[in-house]
Amino acid sequence: MGRIMAIDYGRKRTGLAVTDELQLIATGLTTVETHKLMPFLDDYLKKETVDRFVVGEAKHLDNTPSESAQYIEPFVAELGKRHPAIPVERIDERFTSKMAFQAMIDGGLSRKQRQNKALIDTVSAVLILQNYMQKREFEKNRKNSDQ
Repeated sequence: MGRIMAIDYGRKRTGLAVTDELQLIATGLTTVETHKLMPFLDDYLKKETVDRFVVGEAKHLDNTPSESAQYIEPFVAELGKRHPAIPVERIDERFTSKMAFQAMIDGGLSRKQRQNKALIDTVSAVLILQNYMQKREFEKNRKNSDQ
């Protein structure tokens, strides 16, 4: 089994998180400057097996796409073209940056550490991945209980 990779795509920086090979634990991988993201992913995929990409879907509270969607959608299309064997799933990313910031406070990080936007992006990717994994587990349990 390969990893699941979550991508918190941003115009300047992109946060990445991955699971272990058993797809049980979500861990922050890194934050990459967005213009270097595709080469980073190409290199990573030469070393590690990734079964699925999970890309944050930017939405407003009323479920309409946010302004960020205009940058994310072309990336998702390019990702699918470059790596067609790896499915790309989307998951709502609303509030992940705020939740990441709160998690950093709760974790005892100093004010200076919390100003590290790259760290916020990585933690946001972890939250996207955790949400995806919880959703997948919920759907699996619901399917099993319907049988």
